[in-house]
Amino acid sequence: MSDEPWMHGLHTDTGYLLYRLGLQAGSLFNGSLEQYGLRLRHYAVLRYLATVEGARQRELADRLGYDPSAIVSLLDDLQRLGLAERRPDPGDRRTRIVVLTEAGRDLLRDSEQDSVRVTDTLLAPLEAAQRDELHALLLRIAEPDRR
Repeated sequence: MSDEPWMHGLHTDTGYLLYRLGLQAGSLFNGSLEQYGLRLRHYAVLRYLATVEGARQRELADRLGYDPSAIVSLLDDLQRLGLAERRPDPGDRRTRIVVLTEAGRDLLRDSEQDSVRVTDTLLAPLEAAQRDELHALLLRIAEPDRR
């Protein structure tokens, strides 16, 4: 922690510390994803798609907290890279669902070690039990309905 007096006030503000950690995490994750031509927002879409059989664009926007117009651009990128594709929805031919391709699954598998390295870098000052506790606390905040 800095000895600068103006920083002391900021470092007593939990919200500010979370914001700073978010910036640092985003920067590290984006740096690790550059080799694949992706950003963290693309990766989040891929990770979500890996957990479902397909998702409508609106579902992706709602689940990930992204603006619906941003989803279109992200999906265009992922489709251009061959990592995801839009298909007709079997339940409603008027709509399309987005599914992960095999290349998308391969990329997630290949990038797993990068993700672990970034997390290890971020959480290096913490012991294993502290990391587990931090994760549990963040999960309670991020998903209060899971309690």
